[in-house]
Amino acid sequence: MPATPVAPSSIDARFAQLRAEKRCALIAYITAGHPTPEAGVQLMRGLEKAGVDILEVGVAFSDPLADGPVIQRSSQIAIEHGMSLERTLAMIEEAAVSIPVVLFSYLNPIMAGGPDVLHRARRAGVSGVLVTDMPVGSDPTREAWFGESGLDFVRLVAPTTPSDRMEEIGKHGGGFVYLISRLGVTGESATLADELPASVARLRAATSLPICIGFGISTPEQARAASQLGDGVIVGSALVRAAEQSVDAAIELAASLRAAMDQ
Repeated sequence: MPATPVAPSSIDARFAQLRAEKRCALIAYITAGHPTPEAGVQLMRGLEKAGVDILEVGVAFSDPLADGPVIQRSSQIAIEHGMSLERTLAMIEEAAVSIPVVLFSYLNPIMAGGPDVLHRARRAGVSGVLVTDMPVGSDPTREAWFGESGLDFVRLVAPTTPSDRMEEIGKHGGGFVYLISRLGVTGESATLADELPASVARLRAATSLPICIGFGISTPEQARAASQLGDGVIVGSALVRAAEQSVDAAIELAASLRAAMDQ
C-alpha cells in the first residue's frame, strides 16, 4: 500500500521548498560508521552545512550485493567498528541534523531489528526508508508494515523498468523515486548514461513523485548535468571515497557539487 505518513513529511516539505527556489536537491549517501563512528556524526553535520538537502545513511551489511567495491569496503570497515542498525540509529539521533534523513538498508538488518524498529527509527530522526532488495509486490504484508510506519517508503526504478511497472512503483512509494541512472552496481562513472533523458521522461510520465538520479554521479559536472534532468541528484561512492581521506575532503566535495548544481 502507499506510504501514509501520520505527520507531514519532511521530505515532501524539502522538495516543496526547493521547487519554490527553483533548485535541485543534492542527496548524499554515507555509510554509517565509516570511516569511524565518531567521524560519521561529524560528516552528517558537515554535509548539511555544505548544502546537502537530504542524507541517505546506509546500514552496514555483510553481503551488499547491489553495491560496488567502494561502498562494499565502507560497509566492511563499519562492521569492523561494531556498527549495527541500533548504532546507526544512535548516530543519526546524536547528529541531530535538520535536513531529512533516509535510512538506506537491505531488508535483513531491518527485519532483525524487531517489529517496532521503524518507530524507533522515526524517534531517532529518520524521515524515510529505502530497502534495496524489496521490489514492489514482493511481500505485500511487509510493504504494508513499511507503508504504515509514518516513514516515506522510497522506491528504486531501473532504466529497464517498463512504464507500467514505473507507474505501480510510483503508487507504492513516498518521498521521491530513486532512478538508477545505469545498470550494474553502485560506483563512480566517467559519463552519464546516454539513455538517461529518456528514462527520466518515461518516469516523469508515470509518477508525480520527485525523481532523483543516482548511481555513477561523481563529479560537479555530472551533478550539474543530472540536475537539469531530475528533481534531485544522489551522490554516494564519490563521497564515501572522499571520506576515506578525511571528513573535510567529503564536505569539500559536497560543497563543490552544490555549487555546480546552483550555477
